Amino acid sequence: MAAITSPIKAFQNYRTKMKVLQIPTLPRPPLAQMLAWTAGIAVLIGTTSVRAQSYPTLMAQSATIEASSAQEDTLYLNEDRNYSYNLEVERGITVNGLYLPAGTVIQGRYEPAGDDGLQYIADTAIVGNRAYNLQATSRVLDDQKDPRDTSIGSIGGDAAIGAAGGAALSEIFGDIDVIEVLGGAAAGVAVGNLMADRVVVVRPDDLILLDVR
Repeated sequence: MAAITSPIKAFQNYRTKMKVLQIPTLPRPPLAQMLAWTAGIAVLIGTTSVRAQSYPTLMAQSATIEASSAQEDTLYLNEDRNYSYNLEVERGITVNGLYLPAGTVIQGRYEPAGDDGLQYIADTAIVGNRAYNLQATSRVLDDQKDPRDTSIGSIGGDAAIGAAGGAALSEIFGDIDVIEVLGGAAAGVAVGNLMADRVVVVRPDDLILLDVR
């Protein structure tokens, strides 16, 4: 019959076996070494953050809206006045997440741009039945001599006035001279061209580029 081991003896034998199998614990490093490791990790994290920020960032490019005058007739605008007229989008484009289909009405005004002409300032886009704020500006629309004053009909009128003036002077000072009459006509044409007003001409099919701000 096997000898009966007391519970106390059995427990002591179990503890002895566990000590043999126990993995020895590593000594705890000094506090200075732990602080050095912590500083190294912080430096590493900081370096990684700097490198991540050094990658190139792609910025969204400003949109350019292609538009034209919404008026059926040609506009002749003085360069020193404001005019409220609408434009229409010629080609669909997405602006700040909003799609503006072709035909979208753009509200705004023509404003003086110094002595060079006019500039269109857009403030609203009408999409469907809703109005959206829009900040867009056109390039400067240059002025020119009013084509209505330099047209063939206008030139002919100026020439006729000049010729009549030349004929009247010839009547006063002597016989009518064809050369004098023609000279008066030429002078009338020259004066008509010099006196022509300068305006900004906006035709229905002129393309107006609006840079979104």
